[in-house]
Amino acid sequence: MWNPFKKEKEQKIEKEQKEYPIIDISLEDLKRAIHEYGMQLPNEVPLSVIVTDDLTIDYNLLAPTIKGIPNKTYYMSKETYEIFEEEEKHLAVDFDNVQRAVDSYIQQTKELPVIHGDPYKRVSYHKLEKLNLLNYRPHQEFYITDEEYLITNKKP
Repeated sequence: MWNPFKKEKEQKIEKEQKEYPIIDISLEDLKRAIHEYGMQLPNEVPLSVIVTDDLTIDYNLLAPTIKGIPNKTYYMSKETYEIFEEEEKHLAVDFDNVQRAVDSYIQQTKELPVIHGDPYKRVSYHKLEKLNLLNYRPHQEFYITDEEYLITNKKP
């Protein structure tokens, strides 16, 4: 079917998809750019819109902010927004899986899934596994923060 607006729409899309140069960007610069991008988003749009299904960062959305496409692949947790370099991709996956399990555990039991008596609030994989919320034990230790019960791999 003929659509007189089709060509106009295609031209608009082409303008939005400018060619950006491939650039070298540090992890810290990328974090700053993501923060800047997030500040520009409307309140109802979560920052996770820049994370693809395989946890890579959608550089097409970020390119106008950083004026290029990074030459390295970075990964980002959709749950905690932690950013990782390519060799740490498994951490992005672990962060998402453990955070979802922790959130579900808290919702079901109204308690934190921490090791009994641990002053650092280390996540108890055993408690998460008992409720079938986690089907493997990450090699990384995670701790629950006071900030919205987000997890971190940094010991407090």
